[in-house]
Amino acid sequence: METPVNLIPFALGELFAQVNHNGYITLADRYGLLAAIFDETLTDEEKCSINRLLHSVRRGKIKLVNELSTIR
Repeated sequence: METPVNLIPFALGELFAQVNHNGYITLADRYGLLAAIFDETLTDEEKCSINRLLHSVRRGKIKLVNELSTIR
């Protein structure tokens, strides 16, 4: 039996704003994106946003950091 994935409303929008502002994506952010990808209720806009974010990572505009959080 699979456990359903329930995203917090507006979580993706907040994630995209934070990543674009900071210029990096943390390990926790990546796990959040992984959970979002498995959510079957994503809108087309949210899917496009995920694709744009992944494209930015691939092009080197967004850096990956191997920290769970960057809060110190």
